[in-house]
Amino acid sequence: DAMGRTDLTALPLVTIDGETAKDFDDAVFCERRGRSFRLVVAIADVAHYVRDGDAIDVDARERGTSVYFPRRVIPMLPEALSNELCSLRPDVDRLCMACDMEISAHGAIKSYAFYPAVMHSRARLTYTQVWGWLSEPKSAKGAAAKALLPHLANLYALYQALAGARARRGAIDFDTAELAIEFDDHGKITQIVPAPRNDAHKLIEECMLAANVCAADFLLTHPHPALYRVHERPPADKLTALRDFLATSALHLPGGDEPAPADYAKLLDSARDRADFDLLQTVLLRSLSQAQYRPDNEGHFGLAFEAYTHFTSPIRRYPDLLVHRAIKAALAGRQYKPAGMTWQQLGVHTSMTERRADEASRDVTNWLKCHYMRDRIGETFEGT
Repeated sequence: DAMGRTDLTALPLVTIDGETAKDFDDAVFCERRGRSFRLVVAIADVAHYVRDGDAIDVDARERGTSVYFPRRVIPMLPEALSNELCSLRPDVDRLCMACDMEISAHGAIKSYAFYPAVMHSRARLTYTQVWGWLSEPKSAKGAAAKALLPHLANLYALYQALAGARARRGAIDFDTAELAIEFDDHGKITQIVPAPRNDAHKLIEECMLAANVCAADFLLTHPHPALYRVHERPPADKLTALRDFLATSALHLPGGDEPAPADYAKLLDSARDRADFDLLQTVLLRSLSQAQYRPDNEGHFGLAFEAYTHFTSPIRRYPDLLVHRAIKAALAGRQYKPAGMTWQQLGVHTSMTERRADEASRDVTNWLKCHYMRDRIGETFEGT
């Protein structure tokens, strides 16, 4: 299996995920090169194991995505693949697709290369752990932690450069709080609390955005059909409703009939200290179009990218698996044509499966909230 692949096993790649994750799609490594950074994002090579049109592929396509519930995941792929063979687990060799980038000190991607590789993850880290070490370096105890810390510090410096580029680009940065439902050993809900989000989450997010942008650029420059992640401008009727609402709060969205992402970003920044910020953020979010998968690249409004695709989660998202196959075909000078469906049909289908999964997760969470509160009927609370 390693034949013809770049050997990255000497590179101290690590995975950084939530505490309960078992399907590790992505590993990262960063080093400084003069005034630039070298960022390697290694993604599980699912396309090596799941071939177009085989039984597992047909089932994965039908599911379209893994579905995440509190305490349970319904995976897109069998767990022997999603949690074992494809998962970038620590201390074992794994096949991957690497996106190897050079990024300037100002967060601009100067060059990139895609290639199949073999990697060996040095550690399975969590967001809490990484942010603890970065914010308090003395807390990184033990030889392994101390060896990884300089690489994590490089990643953090790169994140700050990419975040600066994101702000200059005018991308919209919604900071919504997710909820975490906590259970005891018997499956009874103990509490529902805001899920903390720290800079380690944002660090991984920016690394994945960079790899996804490179994937979109690669598919456009080596013309090969694929699914892009398209986020259109806000529709006129939603813009009118948004402006009417903002007028009641003495706020204004600039940009006329075609506001830019930067106009949204400026409005969000100006309202951050207001008591009704959460409400304003929700209303702004709802005025936007829903992102979709499409074979025609029409850019990503919210992220302010001219071209964007999903490459970084092929274990849990079918469009990413399709993008991997397209990149592999382009590297080999071939064309990948999915069996049984056109790219247009695949875009419609995978957009639907994503919405279906989101609605299922939301329904279950709402049900659990009601289940939790049914013992509190008659009590009085303060709330927003």
